Amino acid sequence: MLEIYAAYANYEDMMRLCQDLVVSVAQEVIGKTSFDYQGKIIDLTTPWQSRSFYEIVKNKFDILPSDEPEAMLKKLQDRGFAKESARLSRSQINKIIEDVLEEGMSVNPTFVTDYFASMCPLAKNKKSNPLLSERFELYIAGMEVGNAYSELNNPIEQKSRFIDEIKDAKAEEKKTVDDEYVLALEHGMPPAGGLGIGIDRLIMLLTNQPSIRDVILFPLLRPEQTG
Repeated sequence: MLEIYAAYANYEDMMRLCQDLVVSVAQEVIGKTSFDYQGKIIDLTTPWQSRSFYEIVKNKFDILPSDEPEAMLKKLQDRGFAKESARLSRSQINKIIEDVLEEGMSVNPTFVTDYFASMCPLAKNKKSNPLLSERFELYIAGMEVGNAYSELNNPIEQKSRFIDEIKDAKAEEKKTVDDEYVLALEHGMPPAGGLGIGIDRLIMLLTNQPSIRDVILFPLLRPEQTG
């Protein structure tokens, strides 16, 4: 994982940086910005397309960012995306939604923006709509390759969000308040943009490998069987 932070930047700055970085790497490694990945042609020509998570979810599931978890779950159940007997936390519901959307993602680079604020505890909310966050995820060939925020730097709000996460989490998730992180914010953090890029997945794409295990230097191994 490559992580990047820039003071006095936001998620839109990270979007431009992410686009330029991936295009530059492709040109350096394979000498072009259009290539085959598992029988599909990926075109990195800029500017890359953007899609609104808010609009996708509203149109596909009739789910709104103002919905309570129980209402979100009911709408998923009504459309066959969750079992009738399911009792899920907000984070588990969000995971179902993201998995469904990932299956229908374009092969070409796509920035997904306008994530629900409830899904982004470390990101600033949009001033134009506080129910949405200043965040994007980058998808290429249907895989998440990057994730970025306008970093939340308000320690009071950050601690409140951690507490809300604990209240929402199911018992087995065992979430706690990250007091050290909150303390660091209290010492003063400038506005910042943060970006994470999955280098292993990017290598998969550029080398046309079907499995991430084929590009990881030291993949996890099963314990050796003895006796």
